[in-house]
Amino acid sequence: MANSTQILKGLLEGCILRIIDKNETYGYQVCEKLIQYGFREITEGSVYPILIRLEKKHLIYSVMKPSPLGPMRKYYYLENAGRTELNEFISVWGEIKENIENVLKDES
Repeated sequence: MANSTQILKGLLEGCILRIIDKNETYGYQVCEKLIQYGFREITEGSVYPILIRLEKKHLIYSVMKPSPLGPMRKYYYLENAGRTELNEFISVWGEIKENIENVLKDES
């Protein structure tokens, strides 16, 4: 699919919101989590622009904190608007997933 990158970017926003919702986290850790969940092609170069975009939309906020190793880290947290956006993403994804499964199951 030629546009799979665009589709993935939209889905990644929701996935990143969910990762941040679970625990405070920093950018590299978000990348690692996504890779653990099976997004093998994810790079920091694709995650950091999403984090910046989410912060500009006031869906997340960040706080600089000391790191046990080296320089300060930027930790991300969900804003209330981010939690609302996450809940909407989960709802819409459920509908889309069900519709696609219906199409794929159709044997007619």
